Formats: sequence, C-alpha cells, structure tokens
Amino acid sequence: MDGHHDHGHGSGVDGARGRLLLVALLNGGFVAAEVAGGIAFGSLALLADAAHMASDAGGLILALVAQTLVVRPPSGRHTYGLVRSEVLAGQANGLLTGAAGLWVMVEAVRRLGHPPPTEGLGVTLVALAGLAINLVSVRLLFSLRHHNLNLRGAFLHMAADSAGSVAAIMAGAAALVGSAYWVDPLASILIGLLVVWSAWGLLRATTHVLLEGAPPHIDRRQVTAAVLELPPVVDVHHLHLWFLASNSVALSAHLVLDDEPTLHEAQVVGDRIRDLLHERFGIEHATLELECHRCEPPVEAAEVNHRAGPA
Repeated sequence: MDGHHDHGHGSGVDGARGRLLLVALLNGGFVAAEVAGGIAFGSLALLADAAHMASDAGGLILALVAQTLVVRPPSGRHTYGLVRSEVLAGQANGLLTGAAGLWVMVEAVRRLGHPPPTEGLGVTLVALAGLAINLVSVRLLFSLRHHNLNLRGAFLHMAADSAGSVAAIMAGAAALVGSAYWVDPLASILIGLLVVWSAWGLLRATTHVLLEGAPPHIDRRQVTAAVLELPPVVDVHHLHLWFLASNSVALSAHLVLDDEPTLHEAQVVGDRIRDLLHERFGIEHATLELECHRCEPPVEAAEVNHRAGPA
C-alpha cells in the first residue's frame, strides 16, 4: 500500500523561481563589473569575489532549472517525477563553487609572498557595491532556505558571497589607508576557505540523499514504536527510510497484524498507519506490506536450510 500526498508546490514554487531569477540576474550582471575592477585595480580579492559570484550565477541558473523540473508530473519513465533534480542541481552547484574556491586559494598563496600593489579606493567602492547586491540576494532567499537542498545551496552561496565582499572591502581599505597590499591575497585565502566550506557542506548533504541515506531528523526506533502502538500491529520489520528528494521522505515496512483480518480491515489499518506517519513524522510516501505472520522463516528452519545447501 503506497500513500501519496499533495506536496503543495504551486504558487510556492513559482515564487521561488521568480526570486531565483532575480538573484541570478543581479549577480550575473555584476560579475563583469567585478572582473573589470579586479583587473583595473590589481585586486585578487575582487577577482576571487567575481569568481564566486560567477559560480553563484551559474548555480542559480541550475537551481532555477531544477525548480522547474521538480513540479513536472510523474510519468511511465519517472514514476516519482523529477523531484531529485533539485538534489543533482545542488550537487553540481557545490562542485562548481568548491572548484572556484580552490582556484582562489592557490592563486592567493602564489601572490602572498610578493603582493602586487592595488588601488584601494577603487577596490573598496566595487566591493561595497557587490556587498549591497549580495545582501539584497540574501534577503530574497532567506525565507526559502529550508524548502529544499537546492534553495538552501543558493542561500548559502549568497551568504558566503556577502562575507567575501566584506573581506574584499577590508583588503581595499588596508591598501587605501596603509598600503598594506598583503591583505588582498590574505583576504582572498579567507574567501576561498569560506567558499570551500560551504561547498563541502552542500556536497555532503546532496550525496547523502543520492545514496538514499536515512533522514537524520527521523529516529527509526521512534517510527517503529509509534506504529506498534496501533492495534492490531504486533510486529514491524524490514523498515527502511530514505529521501526521495531533500524535503520528501519515503518509507517501506512489513507489518504483522494480529489474528487474520479481512482485506478490508487490513486496508483500514494501513490507512491509519499511513496517516500517522504523515502527521507525526512528515513521511509522504509509505509503502506497507501487511502480513498475518512474519515473512521470514524461523531461525531454526533457516539454519537447517543453510546447512543442507541447494538441492
């Protein structure tokens, strides 16, 4: 028995797509200005922030595509629809951003011993404009960050980019006030570390979903105990929990019922259990196999069959 519930996408998804598009346009449009500023003013910190912004813009485009695919209805080829497209987009986003962060750190270490002079005022002004765009982007995505891993990744990138802009501002101010040009590559290393850290967290979360790992917020023992509280369930085994997508949990389990209920009675019990799982644990897809006795043979019989071997 498989229970399906409405995920309530609709206008929420449309709103998310609209915000993602606006943030992508803001960040993508500013990349050229930061690249030009980094070259003109000799600032690796600005180029690092531009690389981060460029990866963010690309990631946001991926996120936008994924949000569109998520709401496509199931088909014969994809019976659950394309809900995992947001996880794939999140993973691609993490790889892209992590690579950009590593490049920034390698280049910054190379420059740290002999930092080139930078134009402090120009760096500061460009970085301030970048920070303003980042803060607007963070504000737009803040309320969407818990919807799924795709949107969480987009929000984290914007937050990390805001911190990167602050580091670039510090590098520009140091060059402007005290000709401390070494601050620029040092700030770039900090930006790179921040980018790699956020990318690693996103890659871990998306890989866990793709490997069908158990949801960390649901205790398997508590689920079993809750099901056993409902009569006439006397045993639960072969219980599996996994993510269909980052915000959609699935369960399958074998349940042993007391006595020998009719097919109608068993279906009523299954419906009650499915509703309990949805209301208490947020499990939207529950596949239940209802039994009158355990589907596994007794231990003694299993041992005898193992010793005897194939006929």
